[in-house]
Amino acid sequence: MGRVDAVLGGVAVVAETPLTGGLYNAARLLELADGRRLVLKCAPPPGTPGLAHERGLLGTERLFHALAADAGLTVPQVLHHDPDGDAGSREWLLLGYVEGRTWDSLRERLSAADRAGLRRTLGAWAAKVARATGERYGYPQPEAGLSAGDWPAAFAAMLGALLADADRYGVELPVPAEELRALPERFGAALAEVRRPALVHFDAWEGNLLLTPGADGGWELTGVIDGERAFFGDPLAELVGLDPLGAAERDEDFTAGYRSVDPAFAVDDAGRARLALYRIYLALVMRTEAAPRAYTGDFADWVRTWSAERIAEQLAVLDGLSPRGR
Repeated sequence: MGRVDAVLGGVAVVAETPLTGGLYNAARLLELADGRRLVLKCAPPPGTPGLAHERGLLGTERLFHALAADAGLTVPQVLHHDPDGDAGSREWLLLGYVEGRTWDSLRERLSAADRAGLRRTLGAWAAKVARATGERYGYPQPEAGLSAGDWPAAFAAMLGALLADADRYGVELPVPAEELRALPERFGAALAEVRRPALVHFDAWEGNLLLTPGADGGWELTGVIDGERAFFGDPLAELVGLDPLGAAERDEDFTAGYRSVDPAFAVDDAGRARLALYRIYLALVMRTEAAPRAYTGDFADWVRTWSAERIAEQLAVLDGLSPRGR
């Protein structure tokens, strides 16, 4: 805690509480003598099994929160980032604490009106995030080596690295890797329609969305956390990360919120192809990370079954848009 103490300027930490829910970086809630509450996130020890894109994640989180704050969104304030750590420690990030309860923890308490309003707010949030622009496409941290000057090349690199991870960890794929690896070239024209590297959180599911009670007795979306999975690419990819099991583009409340910020929002055939590609990518991420995370039991069984069904479903969507051999 030596470097953290230095950043705090002598204010004592009076309590520390581990925070659960994260699957890679460790997080602790720090309560300070002056009444502030902060979150300390630390990278896992060197040698911890992970995926190729899981490098420099805290640097990505710092970048995401800075850009999202510039866009006027409520995200944790970045107080300090030490990418190197020191002797006996590792990369760490110190953030302000955002009040609220996660959407998924309140799911059973939300009325239909609450959900409709929250989905509209979420749509507007996604459109605002997409206004931020990166210098290159793909994952922003150079140590991952997964960025490029255009989106087709970046997405091909991201998917290729993930398939290499699956091979490295001995993950059985539901279809041949060669078929999956060929998808970016097969749908290169659709991917090439993305001409600006927009910021994408890609993990804004209900567990990373914070709600607070509203003045009318309902709930309001007031914060988004855990931007460590962010990349620069297609704004449509955000719809996949925030609704990993569904299809946000078919949600009238979500799309109304999105169009309140971006009136031109629409999904054509090229967009449907790209959404299918990103859904396959996310299903592969979840299936592959189960190996280094050592998932077991019912959840591991569900991930295997669901990911296989999701990939088959989305390959069928792609075949409907561009039959094989064309």
